[in-house]
Amino acid sequence: MTSSAADRTGRPKARRAVAASARTRQPTEVRRRLIVEAAVPLIVERGSAAVGVRDVAAAAGVSVGTVTYHFESVQEVLSEAMVLHIERYYAALSEAAARATSGAEGLRLLIDALFTDDTDRHWRMWFDYWHAGDRDQAFARGQAERYESWHGEIRALVERGLAKGDFRCADPAGFAVRFAALADGLALQRLRQAPPLTTEAARRHLYRLVEVELQAGAAPTKG
Repeated sequence: MTSSAADRTGRPKARRAVAASARTRQPTEVRRRLIVEAAVPLIVERGSAAVGVRDVAAAAGVSVGTVTYHFESVQEVLSEAMVLHIERYYAALSEAAARATSGAEGLRLLIDALFTDDTDRHWRMWFDYWHAGDRDQAFARGQAERYESWHGEIRALVERGLAKGDFRCADPAGFAVRFAALADGLALQRLRQAPPLTTEAARRHLYRLVEVELQAGAAPTKG
């Protein structure tokens, strides 16, 4: 007798397709998250303008139809991916600063994390995020909230340093604005390399700002 799994020629029987109602389907929010997660490295590597729906589908291992079913447009996918990346990035910075034993150490940790051999990728994403705000009011609001939070974290570190006597500063809020603005400007110069700027030099400029404005003589001079 032949096996029930084979026909009379000895070849395995063809499997019947599983009915759609019997397939295990992932919840919509899980599918959306997987697609967004797959889009993040594409934007980091190429920039959002160079990523299309087929690229996202291939990276996520799904069909183009699956992407368009869960999202109204590829721009919606890219928007959520940029927000996901940026929130993760700044959450990691915040956690590092929170573990610092002083405001001075917290600022040093932020400076060291802002400019490394890997952070050029983040800055490309960040400037894409900026440009998206020109087209999308929701993005513009998100940027304003992100800057407000970022300034607040810098200001809180300065206030910690003031409380311990490590810093002298009459305007922590103003320092936070200048610190964030200098970091953005250095990042743009770092990406454009006009004029050339190393990660070590970018750090030194920020250390110098801390040293001069907060009169923190212990700030390091090399990255």
